[in-house]
Amino acid sequence: ASVSEPAQKCCTENIQPFLTSILEELMGPVSSGFMEVRSLFDKEVNEIIHDFQKTNDMTRLKENMDQLMALPFNSVKMEPCYLKVNLLQELLQDLKSRFKVYHIDFVIQRTQNFMQELMENAVYTFEQLFSPRLQADSAQVATTIEKVKLRVLK
Repeated sequence: ASVSEPAQKCCTENIQPFLTSILEELMGPVSSGFMEVRSLFDKEVNEIIHDFQKTNDMTRLKENMDQLMALPFNSVKMEPCYLKVNLLQELLQDLKSRFKVYHIDFVIQRTQNFMQELMENAVYTFEQLFSPRLQADSAQVATTIEKVKLRVLK
């Protein structure tokens, strides 16, 4: 009871006024990282569509689909997404000194884990929606892939 009032006053005066600006500042790199994940997924699926339109090869399409399923674990392709979040390192350094925020690397790592999980969910959903249509007429496969991609991105 004797600590509650001073602690409440400290939070109200020294922390709460800054929360909105802190969240806005942190959300910039986080949002750009997640947008990069979305962009990477879009780019990879577009390459599958383009390749299929060029070759009309169902075996190659299945190989490309397997590569897409492995995308969340492809550190080279996911690296640009992860780099966007690394900007948090600089932003959190300022918070570390002002608000005693520790474990900055943990915050960045968890954000990157969420990005990988988002990509896993996207490729899994894509595969689940597209697999039943894989046996469709090859003339409609590219259109179907595009429709499924847009559904996943939605």
